[in-house]
Amino acid sequence: MGIVINLFLIIAASVVFFAVGFYIGRFFLERIGTTKVLEAEERAVQVVQEAQKEANDYKELKVNEVNQEWKKRKREFDSEVTIKNNKFAQLQKQIRQKEVTLGNQMRDVKEAEKKLQEQREELKHLTENVQNRSAELEKIIFEQNQRLESISNLTAEEARQMLIDNMIAKAREEAAETVHQIHEEATQKADRIAEKIMLTAIQRISFEQATESALSVVHIQSDELKGRIIGREGRNIKAFENATGVDIIVDDTPEVVILSCFDPLRRERAKLTLQKLLVDGIIHPVAIEKAYQDAKKEIEDVIMSSGEEAISSLQIPDMPAEIVNLIGKMRFHTVYGQNLLQHSREVAMLAGLMAAELKLDAKQAKRAGLLHDIGLVLPETEMPHALAGMEFLKKFNMSPVVLNAIAAHHGEVEKASPIADLVDAANVISLSRPGARGAVTAEGNVKRLESLEEIAKTFPGVIKTYALQAGREIRVIVEGDNVSDSQADVLAHDIASKIESEAQYPGQIKVTILREKRSVAFAK
Repeated sequence: MGIVINLFLIIAASVVFFAVGFYIGRFFLERIGTTKVLEAEERAVQVVQEAQKEANDYKELKVNEVNQEWKKRKREFDSEVTIKNNKFAQLQKQIRQKEVTLGNQMRDVKEAEKKLQEQREELKHLTENVQNRSAELEKIIFEQNQRLESISNLTAEEARQMLIDNMIAKAREEAAETVHQIHEEATQKADRIAEKIMLTAIQRISFEQATESALSVVHIQSDELKGRIIGREGRNIKAFENATGVDIIVDDTPEVVILSCFDPLRRERAKLTLQKLLVDGIIHPVAIEKAYQDAKKEIEDVIMSSGEEAISSLQIPDMPAEIVNLIGKMRFHTVYGQNLLQHSREVAMLAGLMAAELKLDAKQAKRAGLLHDIGLVLPETEMPHALAGMEFLKKFNMSPVVLNAIAAHHGEVEKASPIADLVDAANVISLSRPGARGAVTAEGNVKRLESLEEIAKTFPGVIKTYALQAGREIRVIVEGDNVSDSQADVLAHDIASKIESEAQYPGQIKVTILREKRSVAFAK
């Protein structure tokens, strides 16, 4: 019981304590709340005052902005109004000017109409005058026609018919000329077409063509050798030119010496001679002659090998050695700028191919084609080279078909077999196709140089003649025992006079007489 009372007292004390604490806390809270409320009211009054002030300031700012914008818009509107007023004034001015211009044009039109009316009246008068004049002219023409009829005893119809006949005759003549011209053009066109077909046909064969030059270049090890080639007072170079018949040119070109001669065989011998001298390093007249003899032997070997190679490439058997030698010499001859051996091989190949196509003897065709120009490398005769070649080959028992084809390829004799026609056609094809020949005519450089040498050979006492420097100089070697110094001067003048009267040449030609006497003795 006591414990319950104690508990009750404790609970009652706790309740009292909490009640007292509650009222005390409430008192303090009320005091604090009152203070906060007063402070909040004061703060609210301040906020309202500040907001009102800011609102007034913002209102004034916006009012100023609106005023400024209004003033700006007013200025722009005034400017636009001013511009439009100016444009309107300008348009009014232009309209007034156009009105003035139209008035002037109307006045000009009225004046033009007035002038036109005057011109019409004038034209009417002129037309009447022309008609009157035309009637008078017709009357005069009629009278003149009557007079002409009485004078010529021809009526107008007869005269008209005569005029028509004359015009028809003239038209027929012009038509005949036109037909002839058309025929010529058609013929030329047909020739071009035939040439094109022929060139297309021969494209099966490919040969290298090179126009022979009149110069050969020899390279030397140094320019010091040029002095040794020339020799003291030109002794070596004179001995070289006399032995070879080739003009040697020593100029400022570094490490090069040039040999000039129109004869390729002479030039090749001279080139080989000079190369041998340069290898040995000994250059004097005796060494030059020895080297030249050695070079001649080597060239002979080259000639034989070239002939054998040509025969082997064409597969032509049983060819005598003398003919092989002549075929090899063709390598060093040219015909109007075309290498003779190359031309002969080409003719042989073309003739053989065409013969095979026609079921003829291809070997005979190739043999005749290869030998058709062999007369050009034979000693000179008065016969044409085709006949000379035929006569030379007769002693080798050549086939009559081959001999006839060789003799007839330039028309000197009549063709006796189809092989002759094939060789002639192959020769024409080889010579006429583009690039076959150089720009040299039959009266060209080679023939001219040979004729100059022949003119000088006709004088007594002459041993050798050489045409040098492309025909600008003729060098004549005479016998020292039979021609004296004074006779040499006369001989030079006589040769020059004969060249002037018989030869055709540009510029001038120098004639040089070389007289040399050698005394030889042997010690035994």
